[in-house]
Amino acid sequence: MPTGMAATGPHVLRKINAAAVLAALRDADDQTARVSDLVLATGLSRPAVTRALSTLGEARVIESLPTTTAQVGRPAVRVRFRAELGHVAGVDVGMHRVQVTVTDLAGTVRAVRRETPPSDATGPRLVEMVRATLAATAADAGIDPAELWSVGIGTPGIVNHESGEVVLAPSMPGWSGVPLVAELRDWLGCPVLVDNDVNLAVVAERWRGEASDNLLFVYWGERIGSGIVIDGKPYRGASSAAGELGFIDLVTPIDTEPPNVGDGLGAFERLVAAGAILREAMSRCEAPLRDRLAGGDLAPLFEAAAAGSATAMAVVDTIAARFARGLATQILILDPERVIIGGGVSRAGDTLFDAVRTHLGRLLLVPVDLRASTLRENGVVLGAIRMALDAAEDRMSALL
Repeated sequence: MPTGMAATGPHVLRKINAAAVLAALRDADDQTARVSDLVLATGLSRPAVTRALSTLGEARVIESLPTTTAQVGRPAVRVRFRAELGHVAGVDVGMHRVQVTVTDLAGTVRAVRRETPPSDATGPRLVEMVRATLAATAADAGIDPAELWSVGIGTPGIVNHESGEVVLAPSMPGWSGVPLVAELRDWLGCPVLVDNDVNLAVVAERWRGEASDNLLFVYWGERIGSGIVIDGKPYRGASSAAGELGFIDLVTPIDTEPPNVGDGLGAFERLVAAGAILREAMSRCEAPLRDRLAGGDLAPLFEAAAAGSATAMAVVDTIAARFARGLATQILILDPERVIIGGGVSRAGDTLFDAVRTHLGRLLLVPVDLRASTLRENGVVLGAIRMALDAAEDRMSALL
């Protein structure tokens, strides 16, 4: 075939039709459908859909389901996507948690493991932990790690998508430049992809959450960062560093030299991240609430505020006012249709976010739809799974 000429012919058309029918089947409820449903969903003729199903059946991508009810005339053929044909893994890696989730090709969870890295974990030690947790989670799902079709990884920091390396991660000393992707790819023999954790949380919101075409997603936990969607497209910036809300400085006087970021935390993170909330609560609350907070869990603070504790409510209002001040800087610039807050702090719910909404109302020119993420702290790993599923499409296409 001459160079530059596109492949054409009946075999190409059959493959295109098979891909269209497969996509429609995977979008169907419980990923099963009748031939008539697929004709309607694809716009293809019934013979074309029937031929496509034959192609998919030969590739073992689908299977016909038995007819369970008696009926007059020819029984309706119903088919099912064989999601168990392959598996992918999503990984959320950070200084305080390594979570691995293995799913089938429909994104149905088959196994989950969460591990806590030691406080002195180095980059290479984290890679070892990711590898060990991947192996254990795959075993829980009943597969060998080498059977994974692809792996997606979410990590703090700025990611070079060409090299697959983290080029800057202020919160994780020794993590930049670690060949995580290369090591896992050599071990597993499948595509391994990495992206910034907050960017993947945005992917998860658009897949399983309540996203919109103009979205500001804020991850609020031990760290603070934001992901941006403009006109339906993720915006990462020229250096993939857009959305670093945690480094906005609201406290240093305008003519004063800002402090050096020695601990990797940005100025806004030191003001309202989970650790800052805990310090504020411990300094202002009295026993027994302070005793309940000593373990580091913020839930007792928000529970006490919801129950009417004046001190707890005052702490929550202080944090909400600070957070609204920083968040307003992004909202005023981006004018998003919706703001979604995820991460561990989002578990506080409306006890916190009603106060944030009140303070935002005094800072914005127009109201904004602010919601707590329904995905909570699982957004990053879900985004990593979605990225892995997208990467698995090439292998799926090769079967057709």
